[in-house]
Amino acid sequence: MDALINPNVAYLLLVAGFFFAILALMAPGTGLLEAGALITLILAGWVISFLPINVWALLILLLGVLPFMLAVRRSQRLIYLVIAILTLIVGSVFLFQGEGLLPAVNPVLAIVVSTFTGVFMWIATTKILEASRIRPEHDLGKLMGAVGEAKTNIHNGGSVQVAGELWTARSAQQIPVGSTVRVVGRDGFILDVELVEQTQNSSGEILP
Repeated sequence: MDALINPNVAYLLLVAGFFFAILALMAPGTGLLEAGALITLILAGWVISFLPINVWALLILLLGVLPFMLAVRRSQRLIYLVIAILTLIVGSVFLFQGEGLLPAVNPVLAIVVSTFTGVFMWIATTKILEASRIRPEHDLGKLMGAVGEAKTNIHNGGSVQVAGELWTARSAQQIPVGSTVRVVGRDGFILDVELVEQTQNSSGEILP
């Protein structure tokens, strides 16, 4: 029990809990990350309840969010990231009250963890923002009415080739593989298709 109620242990649990929570936000739905974040944060909160906190150090940690946001918005200005990491280190080292002016959290531990966390969060956040700014490669609206070919039997599911690419498709009726289909709707990246009846002209050519 005494080994668990330790500023270094509380600090690691707190960082791990927030780390799991951030990963859960980036990849929702797994359940494991959410459970890990909840359990770790509860355990961290229990340990922290036995330790006195320096309010000023907590404020420094919160103020560190501002330069971090600037680092994300202006990815070329790494000075903001350096400032954010420095505030994270100082706030982490003095988060818990030690003996006199001595830090309660091991400075080396705080430097390593804060640097890794700050850099990881900066890379992950900037990549997410960059991905959100990228315009879709395909204008999905232009697929409406497009004609393609059924690559598998289609009913509740299947695959079609439309606009030179393979898409997941479904149909209200059974469509055999190799049939010509037309896109009549879309649900996300799933195409609703219908069978295109084909006829022959006087020359014997097949017409849609």
